[in-house]
Amino acid sequence: MRTTKGAARNRAKNRLFKKAKGYRGGRRHLLRSAKETVVRAGAYAFRDRRVRKRDFRKLWIIRINAAVRERGLRYSEFIHGLKAAKIELDRKILADIAVRDPEAFDQIVAAVQETLAASA
Repeated sequence: MRTTKGAARNRAKNRLFKKAKGYRGGRRHLLRSAKETVVRAGAYAFRDRRVRKRDFRKLWIIRINAAVRERGLRYSEFIHGLKAAKIELDRKILADIAVRDPEAFDQIVAAVQETLAASA
């Protein structure tokens, strides 16, 4: 006698429908639509975990550039000066300092400008 996948198939469907919770219409209720949507959502999630890193780096660079230009430098000069001055702050921290603590950022920019002036 052939065996059926009864219990295992039902468990698999329940897992799938649990992942499709919150979707609208047939995407939540119909097996094929739910499966396609869940697979596609997983692909987007995988891709966008990497894209998020790129987007945040872009945002930090934009913020640093804006803050540095107010103080008379360009972003590329500022980053070069940081390396020359041996100041090891990453872009995330620099952007945060530029937004939350302008006085401290002024000191960092001053240190970079001194280093650039000394090397020129």
